[in-house]
Amino acid sequence: MKLVSDILIVIVALLHFFFLYLEMFLWDKPRGMKSFRMTEEQAKQSKTLAMNQGLYNGFLAAGLIWGLFAGDPVKIFFLSCVIIAGIFGAFTVSKRIFYIQAVPAILALVILLVF
Repeated sequence: MKLVSDILIVIVALLHFFFLYLEMFLWDKPRGMKSFRMTEEQAKQSKTLAMNQGLYNGFLAAGLIWGLFAGDPVKIFFLSCVIIAGIFGAFTVSKRIFYIQAVPAILALVILLVF
């Protein structure tokens, strides 16, 4: 089951690297505006905030990858961070965030802790 947990952690990390890419480089492009359901004006006004947010997603992804080498405490910490961010995003922005961000991390954490 360690392999399953590690695969899920890699998937969560890849999702966060993708979020980094969307937020830092595609935020004000058609793909980014469609993904985040924004107008061109909204994207333009919030671009620097989104870039900062993307950077944080990159840190989460890097931490998850680091956890693959550093051990379970690091995995647990970064998966917990992702879950908390996903729950916060669901309450403050869109319930979609819970399913896209938190659920995969919850699955990985449960498998990591139970098996």
